[in-house]
Amino acid sequence: MADSTTTTETATTEAGQSGGTGKKRMGVIIILVVLVVVGAFFYWRSTLVEDTDDAQINGHLIQISSRIAGQVIHVNVGENQYVSQGTVIAELDPRDFDVAVQNAQAALDSARAAAQAARVAVPITTVNTGSNLRSADADVSGAGATVQQAEQQWKAAQARVAEATANNFKAQSDLERYRPLVAKDVISKQQFDSAVAAADAAKASLADALASEQASQTAVKIAHDHEAQAQASLKYAQTGPQQVAAQNAHAQQAEAQVAEAQAQLDQAKLNLSYTKIVAPANGIITRKSLEIDQNISVGQNLLTLVSLDDLWVTANFKETQLQHIRAGQSVEIDVDATGHTYTGRVTQIGGATGSVLSLFPPENATGNYVKVVQRVPVRIDFTDLKNEDDKHLLRPGLSVEPKVRVK
Repeated sequence: MADSTTTTETATTEAGQSGGTGKKRMGVIIILVVLVVVGAFFYWRSTLVEDTDDAQINGHLIQISSRIAGQVIHVNVGENQYVSQGTVIAELDPRDFDVAVQNAQAALDSARAAAQAARVAVPITTVNTGSNLRSADADVSGAGATVQQAEQQWKAAQARVAEATANNFKAQSDLERYRPLVAKDVISKQQFDSAVAAADAAKASLADALASEQASQTAVKIAHDHEAQAQASLKYAQTGPQQVAAQNAHAQQAEAQVAEAQAQLDQAKLNLSYTKIVAPANGIITRKSLEIDQNISVGQNLLTLVSLDDLWVTANFKETQLQHIRAGQSVEIDVDATGHTYTGRVTQIGGATGSVLSLFPPENATGNYVKVVQRVPVRIDFTDLKNEDDKHLLRPGLSVEPKVRVK
């Protein structure tokens, strides 16, 4: 009986030990299976996603400056204040620019009046030149006829002179023949007196004829002078088209002066509008160096506006991670500062590594070369920043962890 009992206990003990060993094996197998599954999962996930912790948010840092020189009379913002686009940041003294606008307006009004007068003068010049041409033609024709008439009258006067000369010669000759006859009483005293009277009359007629000839000659000269004057007037009148063209050019010049005055007025109004310095975008004011009564110059930096509407992520991926990264792939962006995950999309892959783009690129011309894994900047844009960051919690410079889904 004792041997039988001992055998039974031994068998029970061996069965218990065998069962315990089987459970341990099963546990080890289960652990191995879990480890394999977890490892396979992480390996599978690593083939789907590329991530990096070398990434940050970037944005536009807008340097606000004045486009005109002036004195600050109002400052409406403070350091780290959020402003909306179009908000008046500061105001400059506008009085000088108001005067400039008034002067430019007066110059424009004057130019417009001059242009109106020049435009009106164009048709007047056209009509006058046409009328002058017709009048000059008529004057030339009349002057020519006058010359012909004067020359004919001169010829008639010359004929009368010749006739008067002949008559005078005959009368004087008769008088000389009658003198000895009257002395011898061959003829009567009365006949001699008649001869003397006839000689005097012939002499007076000759003088009158000579005077008429001289007057006719002078009239011919005057007629020629009038004809020359009429010819000159005709030549001037024939320049009518050129005069009209010159007046048109003057009118165009006046119009150009109006355009120039209008441009100066527009510039003066622009300068007046620049007395109000406004925010070009939504953002936060930083680095403010603007105070009341400060005299500022053109282009002087007054403050920095950090834009919060146009943000993106610059992620520096290892060159070994770029094999499957492409533009357009979706990205999950974890932000430490907010604890939220944002959505994005790969938009650009940098054209060179960060070391090449650095201020002092490395020189690998020596023989002591050590291969270092390089990083390439990749730009990631937020896809729905307006809704995901409606409270503007994101800031340029914040660290993020992007995860690019490559498959």
